Amino acid sequence: MANDGESLTEGVSLMQNRDEAAAEVGRRLSSDYHFHNDPYAGLPVFATIHWIRQHIMKLISKSYDPYTIEQLQELRINTVIVRPLVDRLYNSDNLSVIYCLLVNRMHFLRQQTSQSHLQTVSTARATLCELVACRVLWRFDDENPGAEGIVLLTNILVAGFEPFQNAPKEVLSRLPGTMRWPVQRRGGYESKLTALELAIISDSKVLLSSSSCRKVIDAVYCGNITYTPLSSVDILPDHYKHRPVSVYNPRKASRLNHYRLIVPRLRSMIEVCQFIVLLVLYVLAMVYREGLELTAVEMIFCAYTCGWILEEFAAIIEHGWHVHMQNLWSFLDLIFIFIFFAYLTLRTYSQVTAQAELAKGALNILSISAPILVPRLAFNLIPDNLLFISLRAMMRDFTIYSLLAVWCFAGFFISMKWLLKIENPDADPGAATISKWMLWIWFGLDGTGIEQSVDFHTVLGPTLMITFSFLGNILFLTILVAMLTNTFSKIAVNADEEIQFRRAVLTFEGVKSDAIFAYWPPINILALVLLLPLKFVLSPRQFHTVNVAATRVLNAPLLLLISTYERYQMSSPAQPHRRSRWSALCGWTFTGLFPHEAIHAVFDWDSPQELFQDDAADEVSRERGGRESHIGAD
Repeated sequence: MANDGESLTEGVSLMQNRDEAAAEVGRRLSSDYHFHNDPYAGLPVFATIHWIRQHIMKLISKSYDPYTIEQLQELRINTVIVRPLVDRLYNSDNLSVIYCLLVNRMHFLRQQTSQSHLQTVSTARATLCELVACRVLWRFDDENPGAEGIVLLTNILVAGFEPFQNAPKEVLSRLPGTMRWPVQRRGGYESKLTALELAIISDSKVLLSSSSCRKVIDAVYCGNITYTPLSSVDILPDHYKHRPVSVYNPRKASRLNHYRLIVPRLRSMIEVCQFIVLLVLYVLAMVYREGLELTAVEMIFCAYTCGWILEEFAAIIEHGWHVHMQNLWSFLDLIFIFIFFAYLTLRTYSQVTAQAELAKGALNILSISAPILVPRLAFNLIPDNLLFISLRAMMRDFTIYSLLAVWCFAGFFISMKWLLKIENPDADPGAATISKWMLWIWFGLDGTGIEQSVDFHTVLGPTLMITFSFLGNILFLTILVAMLTNTFSKIAVNADEEIQFRRAVLTFEGVKSDAIFAYWPPINILALVLLLPLKFVLSPRQFHTVNVAATRVLNAPLLLLISTYERYQMSSPAQPHRRSRWSALCGWTFTGLFPHEAIHAVFDWDSPQELFQDDAADEVSRERGGRESHIGAD
């Protein structure tokens, strides 16, 4: 065990070259960019990852029984395995430990699927990595209180690292070029991932629901902590500045602070407003439709929807498909996008060919978007509702199981089709009719297919239909209901973890780096057409100036409203509220709609020091009295 500690110490000793690595990154940057050099460029990420992997494999070897999260938290296992590993990994100078633990968790989860003989052991190792990450993060939180501690925790979770960071030269020389995806220039922050993103990808719900992680997520979500996020690809990149993690002070910020547009809480409100506009335009376009002729409302709806889809596409490519699909309403967006493109294609073709039937068909396709758009608004307004979280998971399972059932039961359809062609080829009802009969039997709606099965074959036809009825209507639906019930039960038991996981996804996706999100649909299409060519003509500083000016001009009323609200909401409690002239004349002061605010506001003030002085004096007097009584007794 001493050798293991020495190996980790040798790995951590590589951090002495941090300043040199950061300076080297700074020298590679063009003087035309304004970046803060990565302060964690010298951390031994590669060495830490492999040290953790070897140690986890020693602690949970193949001969050990697999451990669950509950077993690892027991006193004996915690004393023997978890606590010593936390003590060795915790280092106040190495903030990449959480990232390295999550990298190892993803590695063990991959082994779980690729190596069946190590499935249970790999699961236990991945669980141990997540639990140790929770304990190490809590140790950082416990030893670093206050605002500086929150900044430190945020750096641990959102600072970017690379798996091959500070790897030996012989490793880097053999590293294939395909291991690094092509990204845009970000001043030394390219090809880096954050611990928060790895936690979302690896479904580390225990870590994301921990108190330390919640503190960071809440601070970032509300905008109390600001930083420049890392992303894969931006449609309209503006990476002239890279802001480090810092505490936001609304009184020192600009009145037109365009960076507030990417605060997750404000961003979610903006997206809800944009979707409400989309829904209103959709309703108006369907109510005032006029067949072949395009109305003004329908054209506005099409333009706005194209801008909204552009924003959705930018959100997908910014952090990747896997992270975006963790969003609660992502599957509804994809269905609506598919329906809209089908409508737009058919509608455009009908205008070119002047065919009224095609225009009618396009509007019919668009009309089926209502069951998608209306529930989507509820998903937006109540994202933490357990019903919607469960519904999303059950819809995913239902789709998978239904596709598997269709695949398996396709043999019945083929057999009936062939029997009908052999026995009675002139009375072919068609594939659609046979499918409809089977679907009705499947869900127990109608038995017409069983009655008509004698047309296929006197004996084999009813036999196939009755067999399909037993397997589909009784066996499959019973299993499906049981599996969906099991899915809901798991989510209900871990409701807090599920809610915090969705909140972490909203927070991580809410902090946008793409400049396209600063423009509302359909202005974002115009911004893309006009500003993207300027990216290749202007210098990074000039492009940043143009982009910021356009953002502030177009969003000036919203930015002023946000600034005014935050200055009032985050103002110091020591500043007295001014009474208006009208309130002075009426003899009363309006303080809000909630009369219980004073109960919470009392804790915004610092505690009077006189109280502690009196308590200290009383404590000294009690100790003195105790000593005197003890001397008297002697």
